[in-house]
Amino acid sequence: MTYNFDPDRWYENELFLIQSKYKAGQITKREHDNAVHELDRKHISMWERLDGSYQLPEKEGDAP
Repeated sequence: MTYNFDPDRWYENELFLIQSKYKAGQITKREHDNAVHELDRKHISMWERLDGSYQLPEKEGDAP
């Protein structure tokens, strides 16, 4: 199965939303920091769950 989900792009979008809320005064500095910390945790967890079945082809001459 293939899909086009990009965890890094998702992270960038979510971080932008958190930062926008903070700049608009909708959340406090503490809420901002907590939200970024939680986002980082989710991002790491997301990458860990990927099965890694897709591998880039090795270039000729690369050691296995």
